[in-house]
Amino acid sequence: MKMIIGGAYQGKVGCAAELFGIDESDMVNGSACDFEEVFSAVCIKSYHKMIARLLAEGVDPVQFTSRLCETNKDVVVIMDEIGCGIVPLVKSERVRREATGRCGCMIAKESDVVIRVICGIPTYLKGAPHEG
Repeated sequence: MKMIIGGAYQGKVGCAAELFGIDESDMVNGSACDFEEVFSAVCIKSYHKMIARLLAEGVDPVQFTSRLCETNKDVVVIMDEIGCGIVPLVKSERVRREATGRCGCMIAKESDVVIRVICGIPTYLKGAPHEG
């Protein structure tokens, strides 16, 4: 498992394509894909949006992510960092942000490589470039 995190529009998808040789057309989009698709996907982009969709459907995102980690050990997961900044006033937004953080921690723990992308520049937080 590999994880790429960073702020919105920082070049995470491009880094996944370049570093791991994944064509963007082979990436499933967490904001629109069928939930079951992720269990066999090569790469999932916008996983943070999938978490929001799971919550909206009443599905526990932590259990779902645990299943993902057990089932699809070779997947590359791309997600935005959303836990920085001001704590949202709306409870549902706080719940979404906490769930995203918990799921991100689970994915990072299970990943061989964790990369943070800022301005298109990858920084390896876990693993090394030759392991990717």
